[in-house]
Amino acid sequence: MLKQVSQVLLSMQRYSWEQGVAAQAFLELGETNTVILLARDAVQRQGADGRLALMRDNEGVTDPAANGEALLVVARLTKDPILQAGLDAMLAYLLKTAPRAADGTLFHVTDAREIWVDSLYMLAPFLAVAGHADEAIRQIQGMKARLWNSEAKLYAHIWDEDRQALKRASHWGVGNGWAAAGLTRVIRTLAESRVSDRQLLQSHLREIIDGCLAHQREDGLFHDVVDQPETFVETNLAQMLAYSIYRGLAGGWLPPTYKEKADKMRAAVHQKVDAAGYVQGVCGAPTFDRPGTAPEGQAFFMLMEAAWKDSQ
Repeated sequence: MLKQVSQVLLSMQRYSWEQGVAAQAFLELGETNTVILLARDAVQRQGADGRLALMRDNEGVTDPAANGEALLVVARLTKDPILQAGLDAMLAYLLKTAPRAADGTLFHVTDAREIWVDSLYMLAPFLAVAGHADEAIRQIQGMKARLWNSEAKLYAHIWDEDRQALKRASHWGVGNGWAAAGLTRVIRTLAESRVSDRQLLQSHLREIIDGCLAHQREDGLFHDVVDQPETFVETNLAQMLAYSIYRGLAGGWLPPTYKEKADKMRAAVHQKVDAAGYVQGVCGAPTFDRPGTAPEGQAFFMLMEAAWKDSQ
């Protein structure tokens, strides 16, 4: 099943963040040769401003950074100066020239002053693994201050900086999945000596997971908007949370009681993979407003399986 899912992923057209999450999936599965190919193509499609894997001009500010960790690994492995230059350009864009709010929090898109929960995955893990842990944490704090609903223990989707108000207050399931998986990757990267930072992120990750689990369906899945049962049943959040839980169990920052919950989600997701290897029922590309299939849905099945294997 895993091989079929990965083959389907490689057959799909991919925007910048989709290329990045695909590369991350193969990276965590240990399939280095495929990671090298995906990273090379991300640099081949790099914009003049440093953004990776561009398929169109308005790919976004932080989405291209989803390619960052895979490119970093490949640049170090191959010692290819072209790949290193591509890595340096992506990092320089994020640190110096990318559009941002007054407090330094990066906007998610190029054509509006908006901060999206998606950036918790696209941006923060790359900054952390590239040696800019302080900046990664600062970005997390900036996004959390605007988007986190402490009462619901869920993230809203989009903040409008000009209006100083939420543009989309809905607790989008995949958005909370991006947050959980992004924090998971940052925690895995932070040095053990950063005890306070690790504890704060681990506690917040558990809040996100618990906030989502409060709305889990009997079948192990979730609704597209987590706390709105009238929205469609969606597959990808279950994969994203299972990934985060398995990594937390292996890393020792989640208690063993979460294993049963992750196993239930994983079993439900396996039932959603069809004979051809398509993970059905995720937020469907390219509009993500209805159930379907998507590169990120394929990639998170692979990430979930990699995390599950490492947790055994």
